[in-house]
Amino acid sequence: MEITNYIFEELKDPTGIIVGKRYEFLLDIEVDEDDELYTAGGLELRVILATDDNGARIAHYNFTDKLSRGVLEFGLEDDEEAEVLAFCADKL
Repeated sequence: MEITNYIFEELKDPTGIIVGKRYEFLLDIEVDEDDELYTAGGLELRVILATDDNGARIAHYNFTDKLSRGVLEFGLEDDEEAEVLAFCADKL
């Protein structure tokens, strides 16, 4: 799995209920053709990153087929999740 491009923005909490800040990252992901995540149209990973006094953590994520815009029911392995968290936290 390789992150080839990304964009992110801060999500606003008008109610002030959420402690810390939230960011939405859209990561373009490239995987090998033999990977179960492979789609011909491309793959995107949407990550909600939560930050507070304790640091950053992934609050939510999902894979999307870029062509059909359908959500894929796959999860990240522990090492992949750590890689994504480090990547996103580094971009803040």
